[in-house]
Formats: sequence, C-alpha cells, structure tokens
Amino acid sequence: QGPLVESGGGLVQPGGSLRLSCAASRSIFGGNAMGWYRQAPGNGREFVATIASGGSTIYADSVKGRFTISRDNANNTVYLQMNSLKPEDTAVYYCNVPRFPGTKSTSATLGWGQGTQVTVSS
Repeated sequence: QGPLVESGGGLVQPGGSLRLSCAASRSIFGGNAMGWYRQAPGNGREFVATIASGGSTIYADSVKGRFTISRDNANNTVYLQMNSLKPEDTAVYYCNVPRFPGTKSTSATLGWGQGTQVTVSS
C-alpha cells in the first residue's frame, strides 16, 4: 500500500450518496491540509475539496452544497461525504496533500495512488 489509501467508491444511482475515506500515515496527515481530487475518463485531474489542519474548507463550485470534506485527526483519516450525486460526478477520486493549501490548485506533494472509482448511473 502507498502512503494514502482511498476507499468507499462504488456504483450509485443519481441522487444517491457515498462516503469516501482516505487513510494516511501520521507523518503525512499531522499538521497538513488534505484534499480530494477526481479524474473522469478523458479529462484532466480536477480539484474537489480541501480541508486545513484546523478544519477550514474549500470546495469546487461544482460540488459546493452537495459534498462535505471532514477529517479525523486522531485516526489520520480524511472523508468526503457526497450527496445528491450526479452522473457528471463519475470519476476516480484521489486524496493527497495539496502543494498550495488554501487554493483550488490540483498540484499535490505526494505521488497519486490508485484512487477509488465512483460511478453515478441509473
């Protein structure tokens, strides 16, 4: 396993919900902002959301009001609660440590893992 392990993806109908998890080592998680990103087939990687170590959050306009990022500092895990899912949310979702915290940049400090597939389809 790599330093970041994403899980929780799956197939869901439009309007449904999923909760993604990303487990990291203490050395990676502690004190760092964490982010979620996604990549749909044929597209580049896209910013989804980030959460600072203190809990402040930033969201992409496309997911604002539907997705919620949170973190469990005791267990070195970051979550992405996704509600009201749409077919256009279909993508592989990745977590990482943002290179530029507080921005919507897709640049990250670690190598990208395998991600977790989210498919929204009826």
